[in-house]
Amino acid sequence: MFADAALEALDFPRVRAALAQRAATALGVERCSSLRPSDDAGRIARELDEVEDALFGVSLSLGGIFDIRELQARAAEGRVLSGGELLQVAYSLDGAMTVRRAIQTNSRGPLREVALGLGDHSELVSRYLSALTREGELRDEASPKLRDLRRRIDPLRGRIRDRLQATLERWSDVLQENIVTLRRDRYVLPVQASRVGQVDGIIVDASATGQTYFVEPAAVTALNNELTRLRLDEEAEVRRILTELSGLLARDAAVPMTLDTIAELDLIAAKAALARDWRLNRAEPNTPGDYDLRAARHPLIEGAVANDLALGSGSGGPSLLLITGPNMGGKTVTLKTLGLAVLMNQCGMYVAADHAELPVVRDVLVDIGDEQSIEASLSTFASHLQHLRTVLEEAGPGTLILVDELGSGTDPEEGAALSQAMIEGLLDRDARGIITSHLAPLKLFALETPGLKNASMGFEVSTLSPTYQLQVGQPGRSYALAIAGRMGLPREVLSRAAEVLGPEADLMERMLAGIEQERRELSQQLEAAAAARRETEAALGQARRERDELAERRDELLAEATQKAEALYADAAENVRRMRRRAQDAEARPRVMQELRDLRHAAQKARPKPRAPQENHGDPIQVGSDVTVPAYGASGQVLEMRGDQLVVQLGLMKVSVRRRDVRLKQPEKQKKAGGGPRFTGTVRRRNFEKEIQLRGLGVAEAEEELRQAINEAYALKETPLRVVHGKGQGVLRRLLRDYLKTDKRVESFHDAEANQGGHGVTVVNLKV
Repeated sequence: MFADAALEALDFPRVRAALAQRAATALGVERCSSLRPSDDAGRIARELDEVEDALFGVSLSLGGIFDIRELQARAAEGRVLSGGELLQVAYSLDGAMTVRRAIQTNSRGPLREVALGLGDHSELVSRYLSALTREGELRDEASPKLRDLRRRIDPLRGRIRDRLQATLERWSDVLQENIVTLRRDRYVLPVQASRVGQVDGIIVDASATGQTYFVEPAAVTALNNELTRLRLDEEAEVRRILTELSGLLARDAAVPMTLDTIAELDLIAAKAALARDWRLNRAEPNTPGDYDLRAARHPLIEGAVANDLALGSGSGGPSLLLITGPNMGGKTVTLKTLGLAVLMNQCGMYVAADHAELPVVRDVLVDIGDEQSIEASLSTFASHLQHLRTVLEEAGPGTLILVDELGSGTDPEEGAALSQAMIEGLLDRDARGIITSHLAPLKLFALETPGLKNASMGFEVSTLSPTYQLQVGQPGRSYALAIAGRMGLPREVLSRAAEVLGPEADLMERMLAGIEQERRELSQQLEAAAAARRETEAALGQARRERDELAERRDELLAEATQKAEALYADAAENVRRMRRRAQDAEARPRVMQELRDLRHAAQKARPKPRAPQENHGDPIQVGSDVTVPAYGASGQVLEMRGDQLVVQLGLMKVSVRRRDVRLKQPEKQKKAGGGPRFTGTVRRRNFEKEIQLRGLGVAEAEEELRQAINEAYALKETPLRVVHGKGQGVLRRLLRDYLKTDKRVESFHDAEANQGGHGVTVVNLKV
């Protein structure tokens, strides 16, 4: 299943290499490099769900995690790890637990299940970090005994240096240099070799030239001995502590599962990164034998032309597609495009197509490229036959067949006969696939054979250049004579070649040319129809959006009116209760009756009067007019006019109101004098900048800037927001992302594209 030779022929190792480049850990690189397709549909669906969660749910950050498998193996053997190695272990396991917390906090998808494999190593990490410095040295607090030894060693060293300083003055005339130095871990003085007999001390070492002896004065011998003893005790205690710490790692049975889970999460993160970088999309499952790819392209070719591919009756395609035409026209690329889409999908990866529906196959059977086996004395044709034999033996409903240049490498007539028999055998086995060839008899065979369909790659004779567009239903022309003419071959040679071909060949070429012309005209008509359909769908979508906006605004107005009515009712009920209490007092009753009359009079004055019909001599309110909306007690600017409805910008809010419910705002010069300035509630919307620069700011200042930007963007319904914080050590990026996780208006956030800032820019999507 999925032989290495087939993966190589389809360039799948290059996809794995691109995936490995996006892994953050050595564990992930190893997992990416060994990735192979699976034929387990359930597993494929689960892995695709995980990639989707990494793309749109939680951003996985796995940097700083080391491959500590070899360190744990050594610890399990009873070997003692150095402080630096233990520090790698602590940082890696602490990073794994940080990833687990991030997933549990931000993901509601399948990554939560994957993260269950990340163990709890908090006790080990805490012990390591409390015992080790950032340089991997043991802290004094690693044990009480170590602290005591070091507290005794430092003063002792001071006493030795003090005594040696005093000795320097007495020995100044015999010293090579007036310094105190260390030799063999003992404090000594450099004495001239010729005068070493004049000093009282022990010779500890000599210089390479023999001109200097390093002498330990007798006055410090006892102190040096004591220092040596203490240092030996310190070394023994250090080794004991490192042995203890190494044993903690050896006994932590959850470490292997944690590392395996980190490798899996890194693979998922790399798949998500590749999907973003290559603009890949998730393939939907399809029934067995049916393939449907829209705008599919070869993911490894920059600027590759996209084509639609369909195989199987359920997708409206044939069982086998026969692509013919000139060399360098893109036949092999098209064949590999389908093969890579299938392999990537069955590795739990997104595919290079705008839309894809793919089945799960048990194998991809491939014969691509010109191969010779010198060791086995096989020609190119013999090598092809070996591959074709394997294809026929393994072909069936659950396989995808990809054969390039079928029938090449031998006599054309015999090659055509063998190729026809091969295709018949594949059709009998209900196989699906793509076959490319140059043989003309196969074109006629495809016209007459159910389940087999002709196709070709577009070619511009005027420029001798391929278009790389797949043309299904039309066999490919060779263009041999046309190309030869463009290349300057003599006319008499071309004429003689046409005579040798005979009228049948010329008839075939003219027939193919006619079919190609009809296909182009039909394609233009289909494109015009598709454009008209797109315009209609766009207009329909706009109408639906406007309808939904009106319905939403209606609901808002009803809710607002209900709230006002409830408030008025509550005020009225309270007034009634108050008046009833007062009316019980005979003396106050006349005043109560007067208040009731006043309220009735006020209500009659507030009742809207019917408006007299007016002739429309041109509406003075137009788009851009400043108007007042009495119902809101505010003024604003008309943005749109939709018949009797106006869309007005009131401050930060857009409202839809009827034309008769607004008033044209009078110019300032028409206002009554002496009124003084007053606030009308008009706030004009400024041009909103969707990118904020936070580089160089402190954490508190940056967080406040981000909060203000989100407030404004949310009010203006502007999204996404680009937050430029720079890369640096990643501290500001991490702290700002911690804030984003707490803001309920934030729907999601992720790093910008690599060519748009990468890790130095966070793209924030708001719930607008």
